[in-house]
Order: sequence, then structure tokens, then C-alpha cells
Amino acid sequence: MGDLVGTKMVEDGRTARQIFEEVMANPARKKFGFGDRLAIVNVDLQQAYTRTDLFKTAYETDPKQFDYINQISALARAKGMPVIWSRVAYKADAGDAGVWGTRTDTPDSLQNIKYDSERHQYDPRCEVHADDLQFTKRMPSSFFESPLASYLTFHRADTVVVTGGSTSGCVRATAVDALSYGYRTIVPIETCADKHESYHFANLTDLQLKYADVEPVQTVIDWLEAR
Repeated sequence: MGDLVGTKMVEDGRTARQIFEEVMANPARKKFGFGDRLAIVNVDLQQAYTRTDLFKTAYETDPKQFDYINQISALARAKGMPVIWSRVAYKADAGDAGVWGTRTDTPDSLQNIKYDSERHQYDPRCEVHADDLQFTKRMPSSFFESPLASYLTFHRADTVVVTGGSTSGCVRATAVDALSYGYRTIVPIETCADKHESYHFANLTDLQLKYADVEPVQTVIDWLEAR
């Protein structure tokens, strides 16, 4: 074989956090940037995934996550830009969970988050306003079989800011779909959470390299305050 042009998989012992920090320190990385109007899409900020005092399925990363999410949501509202909250739940027989709901069947399993249950309820720290769009989804992405895409079209949004959890799951899926639908996509670091730093930072790295601008939340705050 000739000289190697591509890349053999790197196995150098660096942690996911170290790789993320190195990627974020690269000032030459071109950004998608903000457009003219953004929407805040807050994903799965429900008790099943946020109340570490109640549920084994819950997790916390940045203790100020909700403060930041509420802050950027309030700023967006004040500028006349849409705020969206999505969460997951299923009907009593879990028949709408599809194959996703077939791997396990315990009280903590995904498909056993039932409509109007404690697991389905928004975390009480969420400052949800009456005019925010709220909906329950069935699959990882907030775009899948939901009113989100048409709502963003009506509100003339060209940029989607994705917050919530998990970074490696529904945040990632929503961010990838946002890019696929043609939106500039922003993921504020401090507003996302996951169960393990490896999942969290590996997926933030992948989002930054391929699908989104992964930014400190202050970048979003500054942009909104300047509008």
C-alpha cells in the first residue's frame, strides 16, 4: 500500500473532555453563526431526567443549567422570538413507543413514562410561559412527527438553540435534525446535561465538528441582548 492519506482510528489515551477542550481551543474552526431570528428548543427537561432526588434515570451536569435555560428563554421572549419545550411520554400500553420501547420493561424504562405522570411533568425549575409552544414527543428528536418545523417556519426562525438532555441522546438528535432542516444550530455548553462526562463531552465534540456551533451560553446571551 502507498502512503496513508486518510486517518487510522486514533487511540492516544486522551479523555473525551481533553479532546473537547482541544477542539474548542481551535480558533480557526469556522462557525455556522447566528442568523436573524432564533428559537430556543428546550428538550426533555422533565422530572424523569432532571429530578435526581426522585428518579434513578435523572442526571445533573452543570448545577446552574436551569438558570441559564430560563435566562436565554426569557431574553428570546422579550425579543419576540419563540421558545419551545418538548418532553417524552407514552400512552398506558406503551404501544406508541415503537421498537425503542422493547429493550427493557422496568418501572424506570423509557416507555413507562406515562402521560401526566410525575416522570412526564416538567421540572418545577422550568419557567414555562403560557405562549411558549409545548408538546410531547415519542422519539429522540424534537422534530420527529411534531409541530416544531412548521412552528419555526411560521415564526421565521433561521437559527435553533438546543438545550436540555441528554447531550448524547435527545439534544444530539434534535441538533442533527435542526441542521438537516436547514437551520443554523447552536448548542450552549452549560445548558446541556448527561449521565457521564465521557458521553457529554464526546457528543459536544462531535456536534462542534459536524452539526452545530457549540458555544458558551454567554455567547447566546450576548447575541440576544444586542438585538
